[in-house]
Amino acid sequence: MADESVAGASLLKLPVASELKKRQAPKAPELPILERRNWLIHLHYIRKDYETCKAMIKDQLQETQGMCEYAIYVQALILRLEGQIQPSLELFQSCAILNPTSSDNLKQVARSLFLLGKHKAAIEVYHEAGKLNEKDWEINHNLGVCYSFIKDFQNSEEQLNAALQLKKHDRTFMTLGKVHLLAGDTDKAIEVYKSAVDFSPENAELLTTLGLLYLQLGKYQKAFEHLGNALTYDPNNYKAILAAGSMMQTHGDFDVAMNKYRVAACMVPESPPLWNNIGMCFFGKKKYVAAISCLKRAHYLSPFDWKVLYNLGLVHLTMQQYASAFLFLSAATNLQPRLGELYMLLAVALTNLEDVDNARRSYEQAVALDQSNPLVNLNFAILLYNHGDKNGALQQYQELERKVNILKDSNTEFDPELMDMAQKMAAALQVGESLEWTKPVKDPKSKQRSAGATSKAPGSSQQPLGTNQALEQAMSSAASYNKSITLPTVSNTCLSGVSPHSQPKPPSLPLEEEPDVETTPTSPDDPSRAPQPEESDPSTTLPPLAAKPKVKKSKLKQELN
Repeated sequence: MADESVAGASLLKLPVASELKKRQAPKAPELPILERRNWLIHLHYIRKDYETCKAMIKDQLQETQGMCEYAIYVQALILRLEGQIQPSLELFQSCAILNPTSSDNLKQVARSLFLLGKHKAAIEVYHEAGKLNEKDWEINHNLGVCYSFIKDFQNSEEQLNAALQLKKHDRTFMTLGKVHLLAGDTDKAIEVYKSAVDFSPENAELLTTLGLLYLQLGKYQKAFEHLGNALTYDPNNYKAILAAGSMMQTHGDFDVAMNKYRVAACMVPESPPLWNNIGMCFFGKKKYVAAISCLKRAHYLSPFDWKVLYNLGLVHLTMQQYASAFLFLSAATNLQPRLGELYMLLAVALTNLEDVDNARRSYEQAVALDQSNPLVNLNFAILLYNHGDKNGALQQYQELERKVNILKDSNTEFDPELMDMAQKMAAALQVGESLEWTKPVKDPKSKQRSAGATSKAPGSSQQPLGTNQALEQAMSSAASYNKSITLPTVSNTCLSGVSPHSQPKPPSLPLEEEPDVETTPTSPDDPSRAPQPEESDPSTTLPPLAAKPKVKKSKLKQELN
């Protein structure tokens, strides 16, 4: 009986044991082999541990026989970061084949095509990606960038506006503004940047760009306001520092400008426009040796920047080193053959080198290119008069009168020495003094502020051209000559800030690393840089040195005596 009771007890326990087994949690299913290491690959990638990441990708692809889409995608990203664009393109195309419904894969294919310079092919792929995802602002933005590179500004504007309607981003505003500048519509560009500042009021880059545009248009108060705001939010913004220093330099505040440039030199010690402007500050302070030293450094950093060569020639002319001035000015004319002022200064150097025939040819070229600068005609008239061609001198003086009459209608203020020389020339030619240099103005406050005092020493009344990298286009001046006399803009290929001589390149894609085709001021960069799209600069100013080279003035006096 005892054995039976024990057996019965054990039988009663058996169902309990089987019931406990049923209550245990089921074993977790194994992940599919294709996705097993995706989390680990992603972890190493975001940590930028690319070597370990590539080892994990290799193992994953061996196990999956090359069918793991994510592993291929990350490997393509790493190759592109290493500069291997073509292999990364092939891998992204493999991802697109494995998953043809993914717009991300097509976007990366288009990105690689863009980096390879195949903009039309990239546009086609972006359109295919847009069909898969019509509400992706990145696709519209990148389409706008690609269209800007092939100079289809109308389609570029449409795509960028579509991107802004989907989602507003600072980079889209910046790109749209640059497209308007490339198309030559400065007013629209300013409106776009105003909207951008309203959307992102603490963006120092937007504030700096808008300030530079106002600086180009001569609206110094608004320019100073926006540049000041940019420096408030980002005190180390060297573009804003350069622009503010250039504006102070334009108005003759050389010491204040130098303080600004000292700050910028700590951040961009190898900036060609920085050393160019520092050199012209020394020039304005009549420290010519220091000016040449700084300009030589700018020339070393940017040997194909014609503005640096122009300023070097100007300083050497002031120091009466005419052979050196001729070398630098002739090099500048080779780089910028459409600027009449260069030929005028070249003629001044040739005159002092006693090469009258070539000086005459250079003046003729300057007169043909420059239709608004009275100094060209005045200097040419002096040369002709001093060598006995009074009829030719009279013709040039009459052309001078025509240009002066046009300029005085716009309330232009003329340099006193220019007026004095023109009056002496009129007396020598016996044409009377009928030329009126001023026009009554009802509101004198409406005149543009003069760049300096009305009377200066011969060496300080010259106004050289400078550069500003940010739009790489705000022309700095180191002189006291009035900046209200401006040249007509001439289109060529060089700005970046916004110049016929220096153009900023079109924007790149904002979604990833942009292609490095620009040296920054801009860096103007910009010669010794990749070729840039054309753009016009309204801020080119008249260099007054040629108004009164000492030798030309003394020659005229000798003739009159």
